[in-house]
Amino acid sequence: MTSSGTRLQYSLFLLRLGVFVVMLMWTLDKFINPGHTTAIFENFYGLAGLGNALIMGLAAVELLILLAFVSGLFKRFSYGAVLLFHAVSTLSSFRQYLDPWDHLLFFAAWPMLAACIALYLLRDDDRLFTIRF
Repeated sequence: MTSSGTRLQYSLFLLRLGVFVVMLMWTLDKFINPGHTTAIFENFYGLAGLGNALIMGLAAVELLILLAFVSGLFKRFSYGAVLLFHAVSTLSSFRQYLDPWDHLLFFAAWPMLAACIALYLLRDDDRLFTIRF
């Protein structure tokens, strides 16, 4: 592998790992504090009254997808799902972008969204520390 190929592999791996860490924390929050997730779904997505069992079920599915993503399994699906999750989260926060100085941290979602898009587009080139059949 050329040195530029090696750099690309490490870059894609680090992007995948970084996105995974953020998404994992959001997933763990669903397990640890389902009330927080319920409030987020109500405030940002307009979905009220989600029960803890549904939140736990969503978290379990999300965790399985994240484990596939970080291990490089089913890339079209897992990378696409992570991109979709994060895109919906980023775009549903549009009100926070209208008042940036009170919600500055929300802008961190945009470079992560760019990383998710890059990973999806380059998924076939992302092979370092992945499980392959």
